[in-house]
Amino acid sequence: MKAANLGRILGGLGLLLLLSSPFTLFVTSGSTSLFVIKAVLGLVLVAVYFATNFKRLGQFASRRSSFFFGSSALLVLLALLGLGAVNSIAHVHNKRWDLTERKVFTLSPQTVSVLRSLREPVRAIAFLAPQHPAREALRATFERYRLEAPERFSYSFEDPQRRPDLTQKYSLRGGQTTVVLVRGEGANEAHTALNVISEQDLTNALLQFNRASDQRVYFVIGHGEWPLDRDIPRPGQQGRTTSLSELKRQLTQEGYAPRELNLGGGTPVPRDAALVVIAGAKAPFNTPEVESLHQYLAAGGRMIYFAEVYGEPGPDMRRLLAEYGVGLDAGVVADSQFNGGSPYIVVSLFYGEHEISRLLRQRQLNIELPTARGLTVLTEGFAPGVKVESVLRTSPYGWEESAPDENPTPGAGERTGQIPLVTASTRVTKDAQDKRFDESRLVVVGDSELLFDSNWGHEGNRNLVMNAFGWATHQADKVTIRPPDRATSTLTLDAALLGRIRFLATDVLPLSLLGVGLAIWLSRRNK
Repeated sequence: MKAANLGRILGGLGLLLLLSSPFTLFVTSGSTSLFVIKAVLGLVLVAVYFATNFKRLGQFASRRSSFFFGSSALLVLLALLGLGAVNSIAHVHNKRWDLTERKVFTLSPQTVSVLRSLREPVRAIAFLAPQHPAREALRATFERYRLEAPERFSYSFEDPQRRPDLTQKYSLRGGQTTVVLVRGEGANEAHTALNVISEQDLTNALLQFNRASDQRVYFVIGHGEWPLDRDIPRPGQQGRTTSLSELKRQLTQEGYAPRELNLGGGTPVPRDAALVVIAGAKAPFNTPEVESLHQYLAAGGRMIYFAEVYGEPGPDMRRLLAEYGVGLDAGVVADSQFNGGSPYIVVSLFYGEHEISRLLRQRQLNIELPTARGLTVLTEGFAPGVKVESVLRTSPYGWEESAPDENPTPGAGERTGQIPLVTASTRVTKDAQDKRFDESRLVVVGDSELLFDSNWGHEGNRNLVMNAFGWATHQADKVTIRPPDRATSTLTLDAALLGRIRFLATDVLPLSLLGVGLAIWLSRRNK
């Protein structure tokens, strides 16, 4: 290539750099040093053009090259103006798309619901030093909340070293990542502090502001049920334990107050019970115990029964469940196609139309049940006014294994097809004597081991269980999809790195493409 032609190409690139340097200073980076570097480099390349084409400069105005050079400059200027306009429009309208697989940058339905239902505006105060590595990630989280509910949520950052008055006011400790949520002013101010920055914890803290009082949830004991406060030996895994600590923590965060209840001797269910839970009973219930539960449900009570596959609830409990349209089948549910590596670890996304599973079905979240027993939705023999629905079923490849072994296959006489795994029953009780609520609600889940900490990490499991609690206690805002665990899917970026990424994405990359296109066009025009 001749020196003159190369000079024209370098001159075009120099003009591009020169004209785009104000764009770099005022739009993409705000860096004076980058502005100077681009401007100086652009001037040098333009000087190269003049040095290699000086013989033709005198003929510039009289030759076609004048139009050629002018059109090139105009093209570069129009491209830069267009790029600036696109960035300006994007900044004003602030339209975002979350293309991550787990929707890392999208607020969960629960968070959106909580923000919209806040009774009073809440402001978040983050006590972080300006150089703290978590500052920008936290700012991004806060901004998503603010954009969703600008009239109800605001935030600010404070340096704990410079605001000892606030750290003393909120009793903060040094060396912690602390966020304080504040509601109200003056004597009516209420606040709560948290030392983590995940969406789940932030949303649960907002939930605490919304609730009027805790919902008392009584966990029945005395029949080998899974304990809330002790380690549990894991079935089939000698020496290993698990617990229900994650369930208890989630219940507490969402405004429930778990308590234990022994129904021995026919003890009545306390009047303050919002819900009664039976989680993995292995021994039969006696007649007085079942009668207490019968009276409770008949007066508008609410109950969730998590069945234990190797437990026997007894004939009285079976009759009570049948009164609400649910039968407990014998054997262990298996599935030859939809499973977690073993036919007994049933995986299902075959939801019914019930409110508990509506959002789970929309999100296509799998439920994984490690050892489930099948349920039967009865068509007759239940109490007047009872309505029962299937919430979750197996796939069409499911069956009930009556004699579990290492290589299960459907046998003669064993139930096959889509077997109910979760049911929900209602009964109108407006005219009941000593009424508690206008409607009794009963949820039966064919597996109790999905409550274990080891199974709580499954997003579908956690939301199914907590939606059952929300529906059973008539709290529609708690029938939702909770924030997923994003700890392993996020990357903390500081301000400097974010600035470099923005500069590369909005300045270097588009200008490089424009420069390459300009160089190709100029080289072809010079031939």
